[in-house]
Amino acid sequence: MKQTLYEAIGGLPTLEKVHKTFYDKVYAHPWLGQFFKGHDQKIIELRQTQFMGEKFGGDIRYPGMDLELAHRRMYIPPELFELRQNLLRESLQEAGVARDNIRRWLRIDSAFHRQIVKKSLAAFEATDLKYERPVVIPDPGEVTHSG
Repeated sequence: MKQTLYEAIGGLPTLEKVHKTFYDKVYAHPWLGQFFKGHDQKIIELRQTQFMGEKFGGDIRYPGMDLELAHRRMYIPPELFELRQNLLRESLQEAGVARDNIRRWLRIDSAFHRQIVKKSLAAFEATDLKYERPVVIPDPGEVTHSG
């Protein structure tokens, strides 16, 4: 029987280590970090650890919100998801996760792309958010100043 990814990476300690490193990078990032303003990093790390631990076959339950619902009011373009993936890959490498397990981890993580990423700003703006306020944060690296 094939080992679960949870077992292969060494379980909870590795998940916690990777997510601490990853969210340190996320919170420090000038674009990605803006999505997390006002959210306690330790709680975000815990939720991500629970979510991925469950998806990796661990004996962990994720008590959080449905992924699509949690990201519904955020405009997350493909390039932001790609940036997030790159930070995650760096964090996995820094934590010493084996190359095969990094591939498995990123494959599982990428499977949620469809539930999080919005095809275009126009499509996102057409979404009826009822009483929720949309979160649209432009890439600060692309902001141009006319003088």
